[in-house]
Amino acid sequence: MRRARHLEAIGLLQRRTTGVNGEDDSMNEWHHGKAHGSAVVIAMLLTVVAAGCNKSPSTNANATGLASSDSSASGRVGCDNIPSADDLKKWLLTAPDSGNAGGMFAGKQEWATVVNRDGVVCAVAIATADPSAAWMGSEAISKAKAFTANAFSTDTLALSTARLYTLSLPGHSLWSVANGNPFRPDCFDKPTKTGTTDHKICGGTIAFGGGVPLYKNGRKVGGLGLSGDTPCADHEIAKRIRNFLGYNPGKGPYVDDITYSSVDHPSIYTHPLCPNTWRNGQKIGEEPVASGY
Repeated sequence: MRRARHLEAIGLLQRRTTGVNGEDDSMNEWHHGKAHGSAVVIAMLLTVVAAGCNKSPSTNANATGLASSDSSASGRVGCDNIPSADDLKKWLLTAPDSGNAGGMFAGKQEWATVVNRDGVVCAVAIATADPSAAWMGSEAISKAKAFTANAFSTDTLALSTARLYTLSLPGHSLWSVANGNPFRPDCFDKPTKTGTTDHKICGGTIAFGGGVPLYKNGRKVGGLGLSGDTPCADHEIAKRIRNFLGYNPGKGPYVDDITYSSVDHPSIYTHPLCPNTWRNGQKIGEEPVASGY
């Protein structure tokens, strides 16, 4: 009702004022005794405007607030199909106990990041009680590994970051692949502020072990990145967590497993040995020592 009166008032006022330039005979009427009618119209208009100004903005605020509260309530917009930070924390603590993962720390000082299908960070977690006790540089690396595993996998091809190692070397088809997706500087933060990069696309490309794609019902839904130990141990823990959470590729948990030329056939997907390399419960070997310098 108020809207109708408001529109009527505006229309009347416009018709009255049109005659100012002599385009309408109504102005002559106004000059000949219709001033009172115009005054009433103006008064009506002012009343409607005043009512609108005095009206609480709660309607629009609530409409906006609902969208905001829905987003903030879950805090995981676009991350419904992705493990949460609590999920990551739980399995970061459990996965190393399911068998020797090798490495320097047996996979017990890992950073973990999950991104969704669009590459957006959904959750970050750390295995240690004191975040600064683990490798601080591994927080950013875990984010980049998660992004890489998701970015270079498809619904039909699971490609772990371990399988990118040889492909990214000089003379191979993905040489310098990391240059195309630089890591965002604003995704660096203190180890104690693990949630500050949520809902950001941090980017980064890592071509060694620790990143695996995540799948549900045969469809890629994101990526998981682990860092904090050797790349070989990182891959072992990432693979276990993906399996525990039920995010394996359609062709099984080992379709994108890390491979070593010392025990497997030569391949473009080969990864070098690391210190104290274990795979699926078996000792594989040691990283060759350097010589000549």
